[in-house]
Amino acid sequence: MKNKPKHLLIAGIIISVGLSPLLAQAKPPVSDSQVAAMVEALRLAAPQKKKPTPGYYSDWQVKPETLKGWSKTCLKKELTPTQFENDPKTARQIISCIVNRELTNQFKATNNNETAAVTGAACWWMTGLYTGCNKGFTGDYVQKVVRLYQQEKAKPKTVNSPSTR
Repeated sequence: MKNKPKHLLIAGIIISVGLSPLLAQAKPPVSDSQVAAMVEALRLAAPQKKKPTPGYYSDWQVKPETLKGWSKTCLKKELTPTQFENDPKTARQIISCIVNRELTNQFKATNNNETAAVTGAACWWMTGLYTGCNKGFTGDYVQKVVRLYQQEKAKPKTVNSPSTR
């Protein structure tokens, strides 16, 4: 009987030590502030609305066929391009959902290298591929997104910032 508390203590320590790596892995690699910074960087890097790109919708310039899948994935229902265009809050929600997924994938793929993850996600946003965006128009675009992301991350967050709307 005297050994029972000692055995329980040792068993508890072994279980705690065994579970600690699992608990560390359970932490999502992407924070809300990283997602918000990336969402805003993608919005700011998109062509400006003065000269709208035909066939692309919202501040993020999303194609209708892309929107179908994204809205179904994130909202469990399809939105029309008009609904997406006319509801900035829902548009940001969908973009945040997709950015979260892609940044998470890229953080895992790059061993939590933030710049590499943002670079890969920006390349994917533009081309559907995570690599190959290091020169030309796509290279310039990805560099712009990375620069804007870093600027957004450096900003103090306020209640009325675009990433909280």
